[in-house]
Amino acid sequence: MKEKSRYFVIKQKAVPDVLLKVVEAKRLLESERAMTIQEAVDQVGISRSSFYKYKDDIFPFYDNTRGKTITLVVQMDDVQGSLAGILNRVASYKANVLTIHQSIPVNGVATVTMSVEVGFQTGDISGMVDEIQDMEHVHYVKILSGE
Repeated sequence: MKEKSRYFVIKQKAVPDVLLKVVEAKRLLESERAMTIQEAVDQVGISRSSFYKYKDDIFPFYDNTRGKTITLVVQMDDVQGSLAGILNRVASYKANVLTIHQSIPVNGVATVTMSVEVGFQTGDISGMVDEIQDMEHVHYVKILSGE
């Protein structure tokens, strides 16, 4: 019986160092065409066997989202212009808002759920989420799903 793949979205600080080094080795291989796998793993400090063991199982979130839809939930203060600022941030990353729903604010706090199409021209989605998280009046941003 074939094992079904399961996927998780976790923050970088929860990822073991060896997996982060595999991602870095893959980046080196992509950016420097003449580099060998051995040179890349030596540079990041892992064994070739570790690289081969994990190379197909770890990748930056934004690499896997190109051409897909992600759903974000944002909790924010009900302040005029805050939602417009978030939408401008999404647009600056060349992502396309497909759906958006804002709850009725309770105690001055609203929840926004939006589906965003991530195109091939879209910048680093992790960066976009971080920038939205750091905006004034935003309590938190979570990625609910990616399709």
